[in-house]
Amino acid sequence: MAMAGGWAAVETEGSFRKSVVALSHARHDQAPLVVAKGYGAVADAIMQKAREHGLYVHASPDLVKLLMHVDLDQQVPPQLYLAVAELLAWVYSLESGQEPPLPAGMPR
Repeated sequence: MAMAGGWAAVETEGSFRKSVVALSHARHDQAPLVVAKGYGAVADAIMQKAREHGLYVHASPDLVKLLMHVDLDQQVPPQLYLAVAELLAWVYSLESGQEPPLPAGMPR
């Protein structure tokens, strides 16, 4: 699972089961790619890999639900650009050592 240059978004345990989507933004001239996604035990394995690689993890249940509809190795669709851009801005702020405010509607 290639997640270099990426970050992971996770939905915590909900009414059904945990779900996770991992995105990569290694190519800054293109929209991020969905590089991994899954439910239950697969979600746990993705999260373990993300943490092992030091990737940023963010709980964003609504975004994860939408990204679960994107096929693996496909770019984030234009309809989700704004939400993903806000999350990327949060990640870039963390990387620069700032404590950014979270995008509206996103839990810590």
